Amino acid sequence: MTDMYDEKKVPDFTLPPYPHEEHGSEDGLGRAKNPVKYLQSIEQRARERQVAYETVRLLRRDVIDCYRKEGVNHYENCKVPVERYAKVVLKRGVGQVTPKFEDESKNYAA
Repeated sequence: MTDMYDEKKVPDFTLPPYPHEEHGSEDGLGRAKNPVKYLQSIEQRARERQVAYETVRLLRRDVIDCYRKEGVNHYENCKVPVERYAKVVLKRGVGQVTPKFEDESKNYAA
């Protein structure tokens, strides 16, 4: 009839990092070696960032709904949604998939 009362189905998997195309010269300035790949990597990074923001928004909504539903008992009954939210929010980059850069100082620590 309706899936409104069913348990939410959240995929539990990680995507592989996407390839990143650097700018052409050694100092990172100038034309990219392959402009098409460079634009595709920029677009992919924007998509990953948006997915990460939406994930945080959905998790935040789950926490708020739990707090409203449980009232004064939210300290005991809302631990799971709060832990999921905190686990994602406290990551650098909000859990988004990032490329592996040639320069190791640009890579996020896992």
